[in-house]
Amino acid sequence: MRQKLGNKLLIIAGLTLVLLVPIMLIKGLIFERSARLSEVQQEIARSSSGEQTVIGPFLYVESLVQKNNDQGQSYTIVNKQVILPDELTWQADLTTFEKYRGIYKANLYRSQNSINATFSTKMLQTYADMNVTKVNLVMAVEDIRGIGVGSEVKLAGEQRSFLPGTQLKQLADGVHVPLEMSALLELETLTTQVTLNLQGMTRFAIAPIGEETHFSMNADWPHPSFVGDYLPIATDIENNGFTANWQTSFFATNMQDMFANCMSSKGICNDLRERNLGVNLVDGVDHYLKSHRATNYATLVLFLVFSSFFLLEILRKEAIHPVQYGFVGLAIAVFYLLLVSLSEHFGFNLAYGVSALASGLLLSIYVAGMLRSSKQGGLFFIGISMLYGVLFSLLSAEDYALLMGAILVFAVLSLIMMLTRKFNWYGSNE
Repeated sequence: MRQKLGNKLLIIAGLTLVLLVPIMLIKGLIFERSARLSEVQQEIARSSSGEQTVIGPFLYVESLVQKNNDQGQSYTIVNKQVILPDELTWQADLTTFEKYRGIYKANLYRSQNSINATFSTKMLQTYADMNVTKVNLVMAVEDIRGIGVGSEVKLAGEQRSFLPGTQLKQLADGVHVPLEMSALLELETLTTQVTLNLQGMTRFAIAPIGEETHFSMNADWPHPSFVGDYLPIATDIENNGFTANWQTSFFATNMQDMFANCMSSKGICNDLRERNLGVNLVDGVDHYLKSHRATNYATLVLFLVFSSFFLLEILRKEAIHPVQYGFVGLAIAVFYLLLVSLSEHFGFNLAYGVSALASGLLLSIYVAGMLRSSKQGGLFFIGISMLYGVLFSLLSAEDYALLMGAILVFAVLSLIMMLTRKFNWYGSNE
C-alpha cells in the first residue's frame, strides 16, 4: 500500500506539472489580447487625440540685444524671457465617452477648461527701452488635434482669438496670442480668461506654473488615478464620478528655473514637461488584468481539487484513475479559457459567473459518474462552487488578497491534516 500511495502521489504531481502547460498557454493568450487592446487604443489615439498635458498660459518675450566682443565688434543676440502668472486658477470639467474598434474600446474625454491667470507687468518695464520683437501669450498643448471649437481668450477684458502654434521650437505644439508691448506697459496687471475645449484619451494633466496654482477638476469617471508630482489636497470619489482639488506654490514647483533651462540654447525641456499634476482615467473593470490574476491561482485550485480526490481514495478506499485526474484538471484549465473569451463580450463579473457555473456543473456530473454517487456529485458541486466563490473574493479584494489566500491555504492544510492524522501511511496490517 505504501508503494501504491507513493506512486499515486508522484503521478498526481506529474499531472499537475503537465496541466500547468495549458495554463501557461492561456496566460500567453491573455498577454496577447491585452497587447492587442493597447495597440487598438494607440490606433484610436493616432486617429483622434491622445494623452494631454497643458503648459500655460505664460508670456513669452523676445528682444534683440546688442553686444560687443573682445575685439570691439558689435553683434546681436536674441534674448528670450518667460513670464509666469502670479496666480493661476483652473477649473476643468471632464465628460468621458468610449470609442470601439471591434470588441476593443478606448476611454476618451472632452474637457471644458476655464482658466484665469494674472500677470504682473513689473518685469515688462525692463523691456521699455529694448528692441522687443515678439510678445506672445502662449499655451503649449501635448496633442493639438484635441483643441476644440470654442476655445478663446479674453485679455484685459478684450476678446482675442488664438493662433495656431506657440512659435517656440522647444514647445512647438499649442496656441498663442500676439500682444503689443506698448499696451502692456500701460497696465499694472494683465488679467486673462481662457476658455479651452480639449479632447484627449485616458490622461489629463497641467503644469502648475503660477506662483500660486489652484486646480479643480470634476469628472463623470468613478476610477481616477491621480498622477504627477503633486497629489490633490481634497478628493471626493463616488460611483458616478469624482471631484479633486490641487494647490501649489512656486516654492514647491521651481517652474521659473525649468523654463529657463527649456528656453536656453540646450533646450532641455523634459523636466518641465514632467512637472505636472492631473489624473489617469483608469479602467476599473480591466478584464484582462483580472483574468491574469485568476490564472495565478490555477495551481492552488488544482492542488485543492486533486487533494480532495486523493482524500477520497484514502478515506473511501476507492481508486481513481490518473486519466480521471487528467480530465478534471483539463476542465479546470478550460474554465480560465472560458473566462477570458466571455469577459471580452460580457464583462468580467458575468463571465466569471457563467464560466464557474459551467465548469462546476461539468465537474460535478463527471464526479457523480466517476464515483457512482449523485450525492457525492452534488457535494462536489457545492465544494467547487465555494472554491470559485473564494477565488472571486480574492480577485476582488486587492488589498487583502494575500491575507485571504494565506488563510485559505492554512485552512485546507489543517483540514487535510485533521482528516488523515490517524491514517497508517506505512500500510501495515495494524
